[in-house]
Amino acid sequence: MKRLFIKSVLATVALAAFGMASAQDIKERTVKFATQNPDGHPIVLGMKKFAETVAAKSGGKIKVNLFPGGVLGGDAPNISALQGGTLEMVVMNSGILASQAKEFAVFDFPFMFASSQEADAVVDGPFGKMMLSRLDAKNIHGLAYWELGFRNITNSKRPITKVDDIAGLKLRVIPNAINIDWVTALGANPTPMAFPEVYAAMEQKAIDGHENPFTVINANKFYEVQKYLAVTNHQYNPQTVIVGKKLWDSLSNDEKKIFSDAAAEAAVYQRKASREQSGTALENLKKNGMQVSEFSPAEMAKFREKMKPVIEKHSAIVGADVVGALQAELAKLRK
Repeated sequence: MKRLFIKSVLATVALAAFGMASAQDIKERTVKFATQNPDGHPIVLGMKKFAETVAAKSGGKIKVNLFPGGVLGGDAPNISALQGGTLEMVVMNSGILASQAKEFAVFDFPFMFASSQEADAVVDGPFGKMMLSRLDAKNIHGLAYWELGFRNITNSKRPITKVDDIAGLKLRVIPNAINIDWVTALGANPTPMAFPEVYAAMEQKAIDGHENPFTVINANKFYEVQKYLAVTNHQYNPQTVIVGKKLWDSLSNDEKKIFSDAAAEAAVYQRKASREQSGTALENLKKNGMQVSEFSPAEMAKFREKMKPVIEKHSAIVGADVVGALQAELAKLRK
């Protein structure tokens, strides 16, 4: 009995010592986390969930301060700040990271994913992890993928009920090559522009329209400056949660686990919020006067056909190995 008691005491002491060691591996830190999306958007809800989870897992030692609405600048300045160590975390469209690792352009391929669930399986699996690993050489560490959703076209000039209606429109695009090319392929005029500038450009008629998921259109009140919405679902945007290598390399293993686990837990929460809000957002856009149109199956087939040369061109740029790996993953899911 005495021997069992001693063993119990020793075990308790060992656990306490381990707990102290773990606690010492978590330092007091303040982390800045930025996004282009405004407060209330599902991306920002995910950021809040992440911050709460990190605080809980670190015993309040790590505080994550949120900077939504592009208040720290557009995506490109955010990436530079992240790499320079003046900003610790960002969540952004995965395709924008093609400026750092060209393979990320694959996430902007039109009509790549048939459903959000299909996208989840790809980004959470070996393909998604392989893609994240390509960022480390650029002083960026990828943590997880969240969701922006399927993109749709808005404009202030006319209803879009067929592909030819898009021709001639001046559309803001995310500043990367594939988005410029697919808009050009439709006969429209692509205008690369940082997201914080979009509302004013619409209001001043510097652009006719843009494309984004329902939640983004609604959260940014684009219905105030855009009349027409075409439900095209032409792109699905995963969002990559990234952390600067300067911070990441300074973290202990315990701290790295906290960040990784919190990002993954927040992903589940954030995607659920995004999908729940999508339908509500569309209804609110209609209530606020947007005229909503949809393409017939024949017009959607025409849209897809016009995208084939764009996908072929950028497949050669991204690399056959990456495109082939993605297509193989999708083929498994569609069996």
